[in-house]
Amino acid sequence: MDDIGINSILNGRLGPGERFQTRDGLSFVVFDRLAATGMVRHGFSTRIGGTSKGCFESLNLSYFRGDAKEDVDENFRRAAAFFNAVPGQIVCGHQTHTDHIRRVDRKDAGKGVTRERDYTDVDGLITDEPGLLLMTSHADCTPLFFVDPVHRAIGLSHSGWKGTLAGIGMVTVRAMHEAYGTEPADIIAAVGPCACGHCYEVGPEVAEAFAAKYGEDRIGGPGDTDTFLFPRNNGKYLLDQKAANVYIMKLAGILPEHITVSGLCTMEEDRLFYSHRKMGERRGNLGAFLMLEEADCHANRRHFS
Repeated sequence: MDDIGINSILNGRLGPGERFQTRDGLSFVVFDRLAATGMVRHGFSTRIGGTSKGCFESLNLSYFRGDAKEDVDENFRRAAAFFNAVPGQIVCGHQTHTDHIRRVDRKDAGKGVTRERDYTDVDGLITDEPGLLLMTSHADCTPLFFVDPVHRAIGLSHSGWKGTLAGIGMVTVRAMHEAYGTEPADIIAAVGPCACGHCYEVGPEVAEAFAAKYGEDRIGGPGDTDTFLFPRNNGKYLLDQKAANVYIMKLAGILPEHITVSGLCTMEEDRLFYSHRKMGERRGNLGAFLMLEEADCHANRRHFS
């Protein structure tokens, strides 16, 4: 499926500054503000362009869902090539819905794809190493992209409701500040596709936890949770993960005009995305990717190969 076919499915649901980029049969969601920095390659995968079959069709990027290893290997090869990279340049988190951030560098290259990880409980990655392709896995949870064009550093985090409650977006900003001197006002950020605020239902205990942590008005306007948590008539609530993460990014000091928000919902667009809430355990994983560029990307491939 090409960009025209994808856009005919979406009927204008793309957010401002969000678009599809297609290459060699793969289609990724990309953000104009991140691209405009001129220093990163980035994207959020769709199901399109892989080799996996059945419930994993087709670009499944997980070895842990029951898919054939040779298909996942090829999917990672294709996904890496989209960024002019090889699988040995990818480094993955070990996601358990924490707010733990790991600083990674060249010695971590390949972990989670071509090498075993020697860490656990990592939902966010930061680096200032060019050519290292950060990856987080998703199937309804929110991908968060951070680019510091001043100190040439990046961060990528996975934020489900537990990570959002813990403020992983703010924790990522703090980790970048401590590691690289990043100032929040310099960060260019994006909130990627996830289950949207019309679909993502949570129980009253989750709503109460958000109200306890974010119930006071800290940045102006209505009560904080009123902007991203909405009661339903069944005793449950709808959580707008995108709005909640934008709120947390603003609390961290990122400027509103520096934040791009996806208009896409993984539950509504299950022809393009895997959705845990719609598909259950028998489904693939999507990938968010972010890499600092060097002038010679082919040199990166040779070094990491």
